[in-house]
Amino acid sequence: MKIVPLNGYVVIKPLAAEEVTKSGIVIPDTANKEKPQEGEVVAVAKTNISTNGQELPIELKIGDHVLYGRYSGEDVKVDGIEYKIVEMTSVRAIIKQ
Repeated sequence: MKIVPLNGYVVIKPLAAEEVTKSGIVIPDTANKEKPQEGEVVAVAKTNISTNGQELPIELKIGDHVLYGRYSGEDVKVDGIEYKIVEMTSVRAIIKQ
């Protein structure tokens, strides 16, 4: 099954949160509660039109690694895989590698 987001939305596959730092320090669950989430963009809407009818640029593309707010969007499960559907304005940053 394929998810196709509509106007101004993006589908993100959340990446697993790192529980141990590179130096071996264990990070408790409560430490990550307020931090933005990281994920990979798997689908992007073809349009992004504001409420006043102005066409906005689409800056995201499939494959981008992004940060988004923890409480942004909706969680959905399709074919056993968890996704997050969020508004493009909820994406905080693109992670360049």
